Amino acid sequence: MSGGLESGLKCETTKRAFAQERGSIFVTSHFRPDPNRWASRRFGDTGWSPVVAPPRNRAATLPRNRALELIVIGCSLGGMHALQVILSNLTRGFCVPIVVAQHRHKKSTEELPAYFRRETDLRVVDAEDKQWIEPGFVYLAPADYHLLIERNGARGELSLSVDERVHYSRPSIDVLFESAADAYSDRLIGIVLTGSNDDGAHGAARIKARGGIVVAQDPATAEAPAMPRAAIAASHVDQILRLEEIAPFLVEVCQASVSHS
Repeated sequence: MSGGLESGLKCETTKRAFAQERGSIFVTSHFRPDPNRWASRRFGDTGWSPVVAPPRNRAATLPRNRALELIVIGCSLGGMHALQVILSNLTRGFCVPIVVAQHRHKKSTEELPAYFRRETDLRVVDAEDKQWIEPGFVYLAPADYHLLIERNGARGELSLSVDERVHYSRPSIDVLFESAADAYSDRLIGIVLTGSNDDGAHGAARIKARGGIVVAQDPATAEAPAMPRAAIAASHVDQILRLEEIAPFLVEVCQASVSHS
C-alpha cells in the first residue's frame, strides 16, 4: 500500500483521541441474543451467479458524508486463507478497527491470532470481554464464544456470550453483525466471506437496514460459496468483490470517508 494511507486515515490523531478517553467510565448495557431471531433460512441451488461489473472507482458509488468507524467480517470454511489475503494487504496505517467472527473449533487456541500476526502489520488478538475497540486492531471472536458489539457514548466495546449456538455455531456471524449494526448503524462495513452455510445473511440484512455498507465475496472466488450467496440473496449488497479486491476497496472507501468527515 502507498505511504499516503497513514496520513489519509489520520491514524495517530485517532489513537490520541482514544488515549484521552481511557479515564472515562461508562455504564454497559448487556445484549442478550435471542436464537429465534436467527432462525436458519435455506437457499436452494437456483443456478444463480453474480454479475460483477463495478465502476473503477468503487468508493465513488458509496455514501461519502460520514466517517466509517468499524469493519465486521464473517467467514467459515476457507476463511483462514481469505482473511490472510485481506489482512496481509492492509498496512499498520490502516486504523479502522476490524472485528471478525470466524467459525473455529471450540478447542482452537492463541495459535490463530498468532498466525495472522505473522501475515499483517495490524495487531491481531482474540477479543476479551469488556474490551474497548481501538484503531489499528483486528479482534477475533474467541473459540466457543459469541462476540457482540456494544456502544458506550463515542466508544465501542466488545462483549462475550456463551448463549446457545446459532446456525450450530458459536461464534455466530449473525450475532456479531446484528449487534454491530445496532451499535454503529451507518458507520459500519460488513463483509461476508467464504463459508458453507447461511450464517451472516440475516446480519447483513440488518446492517443494510441500519444504513451500513455490505460487501460479499464473489462466490466464484470463494472456497465455499454458500455463505456469500446467501448474503447476496438476503440483502441488496453494495459490492460483490473478488477476494483480492476487498483490501484495496477497504483502503479506498475508508480514505474517502475520512476526507469527507
